[in-house]
Amino acid sequence: MRIGELSRATGVSVRLLRYYEEQGLLVPERTPGGQRVYGADAPAVVRRVRALLGAGLPTRIIAEVLDCVCGSETEIEPCLSPLLVARLDAIDEQISDLQGARSSLAALVAATEGRGIAPAG
Repeated sequence: MRIGELSRATGVSVRLLRYYEEQGLLVPERTPGGQRVYGADAPAVVRRVRALLGAGLPTRIIAEVLDCVCGSETEIEPCLSPLLVARLDAIDEQISDLQGARSSLAALVAATEGRGIAPAG
């Protein structure tokens, strides 16, 4: 299937499919004329990539784990658990940092409002 067909089949833009190729997530064959031709499994690969992106994994990690996805888009080999747990821990830390920043900012806004100074915006 050509890139336009894959785009229509998956709902992913041609530009994004090319990006996936640049990142090593999607590997097409090439015709003698240089056009991309994707195998029958390409729509499933794209769905897996989308599911992993939706789970907050960056493309560099997806490139490492993509071959270990088995069955459906969300079935991962157990050996990947430490990598995924580490990513989950990193996301939890980011959430904690953001909650702290939000609390600090809310306190500043409350103090500003208490002095009769309207916040900018």
